[in-house]
Amino acid sequence: MMTSDHIALQDSVRKLIEREIEPHVDEWEAAEIFPAHEVFKKLGSAGFLGVNKPVEFGGMGLDYSYEIAFCEAIGGISSGGVGMAIAVQTDMATPALTHFGSDELRELFLKPTVAGDMVVCLGVSESGAGSDVASLKTTARKDGDDYVINGSKMWITNGTQADWMCLLANTSEGDVHRNKSLICLPLRENGKLRPGISMQKIKKVGMWASDTAQVFFDEVRVPQRYRIGEEGKGFTYQMRQFQEERLSGATRRVTALSNVIDETIAYTRQRKAFGRSILDNQAVHFRLAELKTEVEMLRSLIYRAAQVHMGGGDMTELASMAKLKAGRLCREVTDSCLQYWGGMGFTWENKVSRAWRDLRLISIGGGADEIMLTIICKHMGILPKRA
Repeated sequence: MMTSDHIALQDSVRKLIEREIEPHVDEWEAAEIFPAHEVFKKLGSAGFLGVNKPVEFGGMGLDYSYEIAFCEAIGGISSGGVGMAIAVQTDMATPALTHFGSDELRELFLKPTVAGDMVVCLGVSESGAGSDVASLKTTARKDGDDYVINGSKMWITNGTQADWMCLLANTSEGDVHRNKSLICLPLRENGKLRPGISMQKIKKVGMWASDTAQVFFDEVRVPQRYRIGEEGKGFTYQMRQFQEERLSGATRRVTALSNVIDETIAYTRQRKAFGRSILDNQAVHFRLAELKTEVEMLRSLIYRAAQVHMGGGDMTELASMAKLKAGRLCREVTDSCLQYWGGMGFTWENKVSRAWRDLRLISIGGGADEIMLTIICKHMGILPKRA
C-alpha cells in the first residue's frame, strides 16, 4: 500500500518528531503533560493534522492510506501519550465532524483544529459507561435555540488543555441507540473554562505525558446549530468514528512494537552473559523472529482494513480484529522484550519499560478486547441473541 509518496510523508513527519518532540519527551513524561497547543501548532503548520481532511478546511485532501502512513510515523514517538494525543486531534474527535458536520461547524471547529490553533478532545466515556456507549447518562436538553448540558465524561485525553469537545450526549428519551447526538462543545472562553464546566486530572499507570481528565457539566449552554449532522444519529456517527480511532490505534502500535523489538535486538546483541551475547541464545533470537512476524501480520491486516474503508466498504470487522490483535501483541511483545533486558528492563527511564506501561492501554481504551470479540462474533453470525 505504501508508495514513494507515502514514504516521503512519513520521512517529513519523522523529521519534525526528531526535531520538535523527541528532545522534550523525558521532560514531558516527568511533568505528566506536554504543551499541546505548541506541539499541535507545529504539526498543523506543516499540514500534518489534516492529511486526509478537505482542502477547503485546511487539509491536504489526501486519501485515507496517507492517514495510515501518518499514524505509522507518529507511532514512533517514544512517549505513547504524545502520539495518542495527536491521534485524538486527527483520528478520534474529528472524523464525524469531517463527514457529517455543516460547513459552518467545519469552519468554526475543524479548520482551526487542522491548523493546530485549537486542541480537541472526545467526550464519550463516562464513569458508568465506558465500552457500553449506549448507557451513557450525560444529557443535552433543548431550551430555546440552545442545548443545556448536564453530566460528566471520563478518561478524556487532552482534557485539561482542549478548547472544544466532540461530545456525545442524550438529546431525547427513547431508544438508547437513537436518542443521542454529537455536539461541538466549546470548553473555554478567553483561555478559561466556561461557566458550568469543571474538571479533575487523572493520574494513570502509563501514557504519562498525555493529560487525562474527568470533565463535569452543570447547565452548560451550547447552540443547537453546533450539533454534528442529524439529531438522534450521534450513536451511529460515533460508531463510525470509532472505526478510524481503532485502526489508528492499531497502526501506531505497529511502529511502537517494531521499535521495541529493534531496541531489544540492539541491547541483547551487546549485552554479554556466560561468554556470549544474549541475542546468540536460540530462545532469544527465535522468539524475536516470531514476534516480528506477528507484528508484520498485523500491519497487513491494517492495510487491508484501510483499503476496504477507502473503497467505501465497512471496515468494522477488520478494524476490530486489528485493534484486538494489536492489544494482545502489545502485552506479548513488551513483556517478552522487557524480560530480555533483565534488571534494566525494570528501570523507570527505559524506553522498553515505558512502552510496557503505555501500550497496555489499547486493550482497554476505545473499546475493550471483549467488545472487539463481541463485534467480531456478531459479524461472524455466532453471537448469541439476547433474551
